[in-house]
Amino acid sequence: MILYPAIDLRQGRCVRLKQGDPNAETVFAEDPVAMARHWAALGAEWLHVVNLDGALAEHASPGAIASLHPDTIAALPINLRRLHAINQAVEIPVQFGGGMRGLQDIEMALKLGASRIVLGTVAVKKPLIVKEALARFGRERIVVGIDARDGWVATHGWTETSGIDAVALAQEMAEAGVIRTVYTDISRDGMLSGVNVSSTVELGKRSGLKVIASGGVRDLADIEALMQHGDDIDGVISGQAIYTGTMDFSQALQLAAAA
Repeated sequence: MILYPAIDLRQGRCVRLKQGDPNAETVFAEDPVAMARHWAALGAEWLHVVNLDGALAEHASPGAIASLHPDTIAALPINLRRLHAINQAVEIPVQFGGGMRGLQDIEMALKLGASRIVLGTVAVKKPLIVKEALARFGRERIVVGIDARDGWVATHGWTETSGIDAVALAQEMAEAGVIRTVYTDISRDGMLSGVNVSSTVELGKRSGLKVIASGGVRDLADIEALMQHGDDIDGVISGQAIYTGTMDFSQALQLAAAA
């Protein structure tokens, strides 16, 4: 089971939000590149990086980029520049999401160094793009992010709640060829209230998707609880817990590796 330290980017800084609320922000680092180096030095195998500005539509999508020329990079929104800088600073792969609205956005993020792309809102609004992305970039590079509030899928940086059941969306994505999902219980995200193990496991069992658990990780007990369902849980993302110290990252990493 892979433990993903989360680096959430807003206006270039490393922040955490409570339940996705942009008005409930805590800044943990002005330099997310240094934070990426920190987690890599502690032994992280992957990083989970989110462009909150893109998810919250605070900036328009820049579309495709022709090259990685310094002038081209300098013209990008700051969080995309941060993605490129993180990739240059660490050797571990980056899972990246937030504001991925089309194939051009996906291709751009991959060029900037992401190894895997998380598609959220577009999976609900334009599922055909998910199929096209799978065919073009490969099943290992495309992940669907399913963010749920009381079992219903939320979109647009969690500001809107759809009428789509989270499990039903997971099943639809599995039929489309998706093999992995990041599942987040929004009510627990950033709250240190514990992972919603039962809903996370149920979504995996009923859809057949590999599930990366997200939202509410508090301490080692959450890692242990997820380990009891090793066949259904592919990984776990931690943010608030490792930034505030309620969970020791090195100990959690060792525990997750044992799974």
